[in-house]
Amino acid sequence: MELVSVNNDPTTSLPALVGREGKRASWRFLEFFTVHIRNANTRAAYSHAAGLFLGWCEAREISELGAIQPMHVAGYIEQLQKERSAPTVKQHLACIRMLFDWLVTGQVIPSNPAHSVRGPRHSVTKGSTPVISSAEARELLDSMDETSVVRLRDRALVAVMAFTFARVSAVVDLKVEDYYPQKKRWWLRLHEKNGKVHQMPCHHKLEAYLDAYLAAAGIRQDARGWLFRSAIGRTGKLSNRPVSRTDVWYMVQRRAADAQLETAIGCHTFRATGITDYLTNGGALEVAQRMAGHSNAKTTGLYDRRSDDISLSEVEKIGI
Repeated sequence: MELVSVNNDPTTSLPALVGREGKRASWRFLEFFTVHIRNANTRAAYSHAAGLFLGWCEAREISELGAIQPMHVAGYIEQLQKERSAPTVKQHLACIRMLFDWLVTGQVIPSNPAHSVRGPRHSVTKGSTPVISSAEARELLDSMDETSVVRLRDRALVAVMAFTFARVSAVVDLKVEDYYPQKKRWWLRLHEKNGKVHQMPCHHKLEAYLDAYLAAAGIRQDARGWLFRSAIGRTGKLSNRPVSRTDVWYMVQRRAADAQLETAIGCHTFRATGITDYLTNGGALEVAQRMAGHSNAKTTGLYDRRSDDISLSEVEKIGI
């Protein structure tokens, strides 16, 4: 996809289809991502989706934003359905609709060509996030022994995701001061998406993991510093910089391989595993909803994988 810059500034490159519309359209396009969308993850996903669609339009010699018609959007969505999953297609269509709505209200184009385009139907009762058993989760945590501060960091980080049901983005944003005492217990202050501040009491095992890590790292007094810090190469020492979500994903893959877990897991696995384990042990769904920071109990239900074991036991009754 061809890119042009705004006012010859290489840091504000955008699709040529937008750049040709002039300065007003260019800045309106950039404002959609910088002003209208506040969540960094959504901004990255929508930027990617918008770039793919506009690149698709350019490849079909559509030279103006106003020339994009509903049939073009429908054709793009039809092609995307052959290549991507239904949730991804729905996300791309949502991005295109929101972007063109923003351009319409900014009087860049007269109408939204994506408004009447229907996306694929998609309904699920169970999430696709891989889940591991409680025993596997304990084995994984036990495999990260106390031989180094990096291992202690990794164990504490995984434990936070498992015991608080936190998203990895909230965990990497934790500061030392976000682990604090209250009512004779220690709590974590998690900054979740959509600006939600979620406070969770720590499980006694999580307290032990965090205390061991903080003592080894020597950062307990650095209240404004990052709680989980990136390692300095292979030195076994920690820097003052926060660990990134990508770093955590690779760490989880390494630790899972060391623990010989057969399930292909990711960071979100611990959120789903924690919720499932809580419900299996008699926890209430509405409480799990509050603990996970979900606005809808249906969303929490997608993480409930208790029925997996029932399904497997029923399958074994087949007597072929």
